[in-house]
Amino acid sequence: MTLASPLLSAIPGLRHAFFTRDGGVSGGLYASLNGGTGSSDDPGKVAENRRRMAEQIGVTPENFLTVWQIHSPDAVVAAGPWEGQRPRADAIVTRTEGLAIGATAADCGPILFVDPSARVIGAAHAGWKGALTGIVESTVAAMEKLGAERSGIVAAIGPLIRQHSYEVGGEFVERFLEADAENAMFFLPATREGHAMFDLAGFIRMRLENAGVLMIDDIGVDTYSDERFYSYRRSVHRNEPDYGRHVHAIALASE
Repeated sequence: MTLASPLLSAIPGLRHAFFTRDGGVSGGLYASLNGGTGSSDDPGKVAENRRRMAEQIGVTPENFLTVWQIHSPDAVVAAGPWEGQRPRADAIVTRTEGLAIGATAADCGPILFVDPSARVIGAAHAGWKGALTGIVESTVAAMEKLGAERSGIVAAIGPLIRQHSYEVGGEFVERFLEADAENAMFFLPATREGHAMFDLAGFIRMRLENAGVLMIDDIGVDTYSDERFYSYRRSVHRNEPDYGRHVHAIALASE
């Protein structure tokens, strides 16, 4: 039901999980562990799936937190359950024990962070837009404000769409090259003229390294080709009306 990062697994007092789609109660397109509150799945089933994820990571359901993701570079701090509506952002950081923070994804890049010495954690949703506009850097900066040191941060990149599955158009490539000509290294020629294959995982790793995070794990799984995972792009190619979402989460265990 879950995958784990060897680097994160070796850290005492930390729980994390990159959830697959197995082990839930949803059916049809959403089978079975759909955690996406933004999907058209039965809300009761989504709630039960999230309860199961919370239980697995060792927190209560109300302490299993995600944000309303908007493909932004914005990170928020959590000190307890949200009051009212979930914040609109794409990363959460906390130093509160017993609080699980998660990133929702279905091809985009989930990143889990921890500074083991400062006991500060983070979870970020890095699609191409968030990665390009600074979600990695915002998450690291927000962790620093809670006492983390970027040189001590460990990061794990979770399941996401990989380069061999991620074909993009010329305008997409131009946007990255306009930001930095060296971004050309993250594109390979596609079979279709004027298209390219984008290395989102490699781009995220580069942004992490440039932000001073040097201890990096990568799960190495492709959400598009691996049926254990939901994939937005695969759903589009199959003309399906919707798709499930994963929640990949991290928590500081109560000592």
